[in-house]
Amino acid sequence: MRYSAVWALQQHFHAERLEGTRSDTLILLEHLPVYTAGRRTKPGHIKPECTSTDIPVEAVSRGGSVTYHGPGQLIAYPIFALTHHAPGVKAYVGMLEEVLIRTLRCWDIQGHRLEKAPGVWTRSQHREVKIASIGARLERGITLHGFALNVNNDLAPFSRIVPCGLEGCRMTSMAEMLQMEIPLHLVAERVAEAFSTIFHLEWTTSSESRMTLNETVAAATQEP
Repeated sequence: MRYSAVWALQQHFHAERLEGTRSDTLILLEHLPVYTAGRRTKPGHIKPECTSTDIPVEAVSRGGSVTYHGPGQLIAYPIFALTHHAPGVKAYVGMLEEVLIRTLRCWDIQGHRLEKAPGVWTRSQHREVKIASIGARLERGITLHGFALNVNNDLAPFSRIVPCGLEGCRMTSMAEMLQMEIPLHLVAERVAEAFSTIFHLEWTTSSESRMTLNETVAAATQEP
Protein backbone atom coordinates (compact mmCIF):
# COMPACT_ATOMS: atom_id res chain seq x y z
CA MET A 1 0.00 0.00 0.00
CA ARG A 2 1.08 3.60 -0.65
CA TYR A 3 2.18 5.32 2.55
CA SER A 4 -0.09 8.34 2.03
CA ALA A 5 -3.17 6.15 1.66
CA VAL A 6 -2.42 4.22 4.83
CA TRP A 7 -1.72 7.44 6.73
CA ALA A 8 -5.23 8.57 5.76
CA LEU A 9 -6.55 5.24 7.03
CA GLN A 10 -4.71 5.65 10.35
CA GLN A 11 -6.22 9.10 10.83
CA HIS A 12 -9.68 7.76 9.99
CA PHE A 13 -9.38 4.94 12.53
CA HIS A 14 -7.83 7.32 15.09
CA ALA A 15 -10.85 9.62 14.87
CA GLU A 16 -13.22 6.67 15.30
CA ARG A 17 -11.25 5.36 18.30
CA LEU A 18 -11.31 8.83 19.86
CA GLU A 19 -15.08 9.02 19.39
CA GLY A 20 -15.51 5.57 20.90
CA THR A 21 -17.05 4.09 17.75
CA ARG A 22 -14.08 1.76 17.19
CA SER A 23 -12.28 -0.73 19.41
CA ASP A 24 -8.50 -0.91 19.58
CA THR A 25 -7.35 -1.78 16.06
CA LEU A 26 -4.13 -3.23 14.66
CA ILE A 27 -3.26 -2.62 10.99
CA LEU A 28 -0.75 -5.10 9.50
CA LEU A 29 0.49 -4.55 5.95
CA GLU A 30 3.36 -3.95 3.53
CA HIS A 31 4.23 -0.58 2.02
CA LEU A 32 5.34 0.27 -1.46
CA PRO A 33 8.94 1.60 -1.33
CA VAL A 34 9.12 4.82 0.71
CA TYR A 35 11.41 6.67 3.08
CA THR A 36 9.65 8.18 6.09
CA ALA A 37 11.35 11.03 7.93
CA GLY A 38 10.28 11.50 11.56
CA ARG A 39 10.49 14.67 13.63
CA ARG A 40 14.14 14.11 14.64
CA THR A 41 15.44 13.77 11.08
CA LYS A 42 18.45 15.98 10.38
CA PRO A 43 19.63 16.97 6.87
CA GLY A 44 22.62 14.62 7.10
CA HIS A 45 20.41 11.62 7.82
CA ILE A 46 19.24 11.54 4.19
CA LYS A 47 22.28 11.03 1.95
CA PRO A 48 22.63 12.78 -1.45
CA GLU A 49 22.32 9.48 -3.34
CA CYS A 50 18.79 9.15 -1.93
CA THR A 51 17.58 11.83 -4.38
CA SER A 52 18.81 9.79 -7.36
CA THR A 53 16.22 7.07 -6.73
CA ASP A 54 12.51 7.01 -7.49
CA ILE A 55 11.68 6.19 -3.86
CA PRO A 56 9.71 9.08 -2.35
CA VAL A 57 10.52 10.70 1.00
CA GLU A 58 7.53 11.39 3.25
CA ALA A 59 7.75 13.71 6.27
CA VAL A 60 5.80 12.09 9.12
CA SER A 61 4.65 13.10 12.62
CA ARG A 62 6.14 10.16 14.54
CA GLY A 63 9.23 10.40 16.70
CA GLY A 64 12.64 9.30 15.54
CA SER A 65 14.54 9.95 12.34
CA VAL A 66 14.43 8.49 8.83
CA THR A 67 13.82 4.88 7.87
CA TYR A 68 12.85 2.82 4.83
CA HIS A 69 9.71 0.78 4.19
CA GLY A 70 9.16 -1.62 1.32
CA PRO A 71 7.74 -4.95 0.15
CA GLY A 72 8.72 -7.90 2.32
CA GLN A 73 8.72 -5.78 5.47
CA LEU A 74 5.88 -6.21 7.98
CA ILE A 75 4.40 -2.92 9.17
CA ALA A 76 2.26 -2.73 12.32
CA TYR A 77 0.11 0.31 13.12
CA PRO A 78 -1.72 -0.06 16.47
CA ILE A 79 -4.58 2.42 16.96
CA PHE A 80 -4.93 1.92 20.72
CA ALA A 81 -6.28 3.90 23.68
CA LEU A 82 -2.99 4.04 25.55
CA THR A 83 -4.30 4.31 29.12
CA HIS A 84 -6.01 0.93 28.68
CA HIS A 85 -2.61 -0.72 28.24
CA ALA A 86 0.35 1.31 29.52
CA PRO A 87 1.13 4.18 31.92
CA GLY A 88 2.95 6.14 29.24
CA VAL A 89 4.70 6.16 25.88
CA LYS A 90 7.98 4.75 27.22
CA ALA A 91 6.21 1.70 28.65
CA TYR A 92 4.20 1.35 25.44
CA VAL A 93 7.36 1.30 23.31
CA GLY A 94 8.75 -1.38 25.62
CA MET A 95 5.62 -3.47 25.00
CA LEU A 96 6.04 -3.08 21.22
CA GLU A 97 9.64 -4.23 21.57
CA GLU A 98 8.43 -7.27 23.53
CA VAL A 99 5.97 -8.12 20.73
CA LEU A 100 8.87 -8.12 18.30
CA ILE A 101 11.23 -10.07 20.56
CA ARG A 102 8.62 -12.80 21.10
CA THR A 103 7.86 -12.95 17.39
CA LEU A 104 11.53 -13.35 16.46
CA ARG A 105 11.91 -16.07 19.06
CA CYS A 106 9.46 -18.20 17.06
CA TRP A 107 12.20 -18.43 14.40
CA ASP A 108 15.03 -18.83 16.94
CA ILE A 109 16.27 -15.29 16.34
CA GLN A 110 17.39 -13.68 19.60
CA GLY A 111 16.19 -10.10 19.60
CA HIS A 112 17.06 -7.63 22.33
CA ARG A 113 16.89 -3.96 23.31
CA LEU A 114 19.70 -1.40 23.32
CA GLU A 115 19.61 1.51 25.74
CA LYS A 116 18.63 4.83 24.12
CA ALA A 117 18.06 3.10 20.77
CA PRO A 118 14.35 2.14 20.47
CA GLY A 119 13.63 -0.86 18.30
CA VAL A 120 14.88 -4.43 18.33
CA TRP A 121 18.43 -5.56 17.67
CA THR A 122 20.20 -8.87 17.23
CA ARG A 123 23.80 -9.96 16.82
CA SER A 124 25.43 -10.94 13.54
CA GLN A 125 29.13 -11.52 12.95
CA HIS A 126 29.95 -10.19 16.43
CA ARG A 127 28.19 -6.85 16.00
CA GLU A 128 24.83 -5.34 16.86
CA VAL A 129 22.45 -5.11 13.89
CA LYS A 130 18.93 -3.69 13.84
CA ILE A 131 16.08 -5.89 12.66
CA ALA A 132 13.04 -3.78 13.61
CA SER A 133 12.37 -0.05 13.94
CA ILE A 134 9.80 1.64 16.18
CA GLY A 135 8.32 5.10 15.75
CA ALA A 136 5.26 5.94 17.81
CA ARG A 137 3.11 8.99 18.45
CA LEU A 138 0.42 9.66 21.04
CA GLU A 139 -2.32 12.06 19.95
CA ARG A 140 -5.20 12.83 22.35
CA GLY A 141 -4.57 9.58 24.16
CA ILE A 142 -4.69 7.38 21.02
CA THR A 143 -1.58 5.85 19.46
CA LEU A 144 -0.46 6.32 15.86
CA HIS A 145 2.39 4.90 13.75
CA GLY A 146 4.07 1.75 15.09
CA PHE A 147 6.87 -0.53 13.98
CA ALA A 148 8.53 -2.10 10.93
CA LEU A 149 9.95 -5.62 11.10
CA ASN A 150 12.42 -6.57 8.37
CA VAL A 151 11.33 -10.00 7.12
CA ASN A 152 12.25 -10.51 3.44
CA ASN A 153 12.73 -6.92 2.28
CA ASP A 154 15.59 -5.52 0.22
CA LEU A 155 18.13 -3.96 2.61
CA ALA A 156 19.98 -1.89 -0.02
CA PRO A 157 17.76 1.23 0.34
CA PHE A 158 18.95 1.61 3.95
CA SER A 159 22.44 2.39 2.61
CA ARG A 160 21.15 5.73 1.25
CA ILE A 161 20.16 7.00 4.70
CA VAL A 162 21.41 7.02 8.27
CA PRO A 163 18.82 4.57 9.62
CA CYS A 164 16.96 6.01 12.62
CA GLY A 165 19.62 8.74 12.76
CA LEU A 166 22.14 6.27 14.23
CA GLU A 167 25.58 6.61 12.64
CA GLY A 168 27.04 3.20 11.79
CA CYS A 169 23.70 1.43 12.19
CA ARG A 170 23.56 -1.75 10.14
CA MET A 171 20.13 -3.14 9.26
CA THR A 172 19.37 -6.83 8.87
CA SER A 173 16.30 -8.98 8.20
CA MET A 174 14.89 -12.32 9.27
CA ALA A 175 15.71 -13.70 5.82
CA GLU A 176 19.32 -12.54 6.04
CA MET A 177 19.75 -13.97 9.53
CA LEU A 178 18.28 -17.36 8.58
CA GLN A 179 19.46 -17.45 4.95
CA MET A 180 15.97 -18.31 3.79
CA GLU A 181 12.74 -16.54 2.86
CA ILE A 182 10.11 -16.39 5.60
CA PRO A 183 6.36 -16.48 4.75
CA LEU A 184 5.19 -12.98 5.67
CA HIS A 185 1.68 -14.13 6.58
CA LEU A 186 3.12 -16.46 9.22
CA VAL A 187 5.09 -13.60 10.75
CA ALA A 188 1.93 -11.47 10.77
CA GLU A 189 0.08 -14.24 12.61
CA ARG A 190 2.80 -14.48 15.26
CA VAL A 191 2.80 -10.69 15.66
CA ALA A 192 -0.99 -10.67 16.17
CA GLU A 193 -0.67 -13.47 18.75
CA ALA A 194 2.05 -11.61 20.63
CA PHE A 195 -0.05 -8.42 20.64
CA SER A 196 -2.98 -10.43 22.01
CA THR A 197 -0.88 -11.76 24.89
CA ILE A 198 1.06 -8.62 25.80
CA PHE A 199 -1.79 -6.13 25.44
CA HIS A 200 -4.50 -8.53 26.73
CA LEU A 201 -6.53 -8.26 23.53
CA GLU A 202 -9.04 -10.61 21.99
CA TRP A 203 -9.20 -10.11 18.24
CA THR A 204 -12.68 -9.88 16.71
CA THR A 205 -13.93 -9.66 13.15
CA SER A 206 -14.59 -6.09 12.05
CA SER A 207 -16.49 -4.79 9.05
CA GLU A 208 -13.16 -3.83 7.41
CA SER A 209 -12.00 -7.45 7.45
CA ARG A 210 -14.78 -8.28 5.01
CA MET A 211 -13.46 -5.66 2.58
CA THR A 212 -10.15 -5.53 0.81
CA LEU A 213 -7.71 -3.07 2.36
CA ASN A 214 -7.82 -1.05 -0.86
CA GLU A 215 -11.58 -0.64 -0.46
CA THR A 216 -11.21 0.37 3.18
CA VAL A 217 -8.56 2.95 2.32
CA ALA A 218 -10.77 4.31 -0.46
CA ALA A 219 -13.63 4.71 2.02
CA ALA A 220 -11.33 6.60 4.42
CA THR A 221 -9.75 8.89 1.82
CA GLN A 222 -13.07 9.84 0.24
CA GLU A 223 -14.37 11.38 3.45
CA PRO A 224 -14.24 15.20 3.61
